[in-house]
Amino acid sequence: MAVRELVAAETLGPQRAREALGLEPVEFEVAVELGEVRTSPAAGGRRRVTQAEVDRLRAEEGFPQLLRERLRTAGSADGADLICITRDRFTKLAKGGLLQPVRWYVNRYRAVVWLYSVDEIRWFAASNPALLDGRLPVGLRQALDEGEDHRARGWRARRVEQLRRDAVDDWEEAAVWTALLGPENAAEAVPDIYERAYLRKLKPGLPPGITGPYASQELVDATVTADHPDEIAYARFALAHAMGRARARHPAPRPGHGLEPVPEGAPAPGAAQRERPRRRWLRLLCRS
Repeated sequence: MAVRELVAAETLGPQRAREALGLEPVEFEVAVELGEVRTSPAAGGRRRVTQAEVDRLRAEEGFPQLLRERLRTAGSADGADLICITRDRFTKLAKGGLLQPVRWYVNRYRAVVWLYSVDEIRWFAASNPALLDGRLPVGLRQALDEGEDHRARGWRARRVEQLRRDAVDDWEEAAVWTALLGPENAAEAVPDIYERAYLRKLKPGLPPGITGPYASQELVDATVTADHPDEIAYARFALAHAMGRARARHPAPRPGHGLEPVPEGAPAPGAAQRERPRRRWLRLLCRS
């Protein structure tokens, strides 16, 4: 049997994997984003799920109920009710970076609605009982009074971690960082237009997941692009390291090799399709 046929026989496409796991489409998307369902690279930049991964999850005790429970999400009101605090306190904890969103969408009032992992909300409440009652810590109150809001940064850090985890090589990892930085900061960090074109081809932007019919492109771009000085500085630092490794392995394609520079203002290829435990850098990024 050829290698390609062997790979195809041992992996499942997203829909077949989802059906085999008994998950709804949104549940499967959350499972992949949280790393509950591990995927493998396939032809054309797509991701597939190995049969072994499906078998592993199906063999877990309490399947599929416990798996679906780990994938539940809640907004601020339901999340607050879950741990018996007010919605205002829940929002303050989230703005302070102590609870990180897993998804978001835009409602009919053009406001971003953040969704949180129910499993993580419960873990936070069990681990930090002192933060559920009484006055919040002085540092947190001061940061909130100054307008700090870590929710978008927390979501971006989580999304970047997922994409870095799935990157197949250093160029793809570098593409994740340029997607986070956005065109202007990426142009400063990567002056070579052919390298930028290659990176934008690999990852035109951070996939937002669900946005809803009310999301404008401006709002999506503002939510998925780094905007805090510390976040931008870290992304540029990480990008420089990834680019160093990528260039050492092989240069970006040049004219005559199937790639022409894409104008910075032009829609990137695939832009229309945009849609567990935290790492150390993610915690530092969201709480700095």
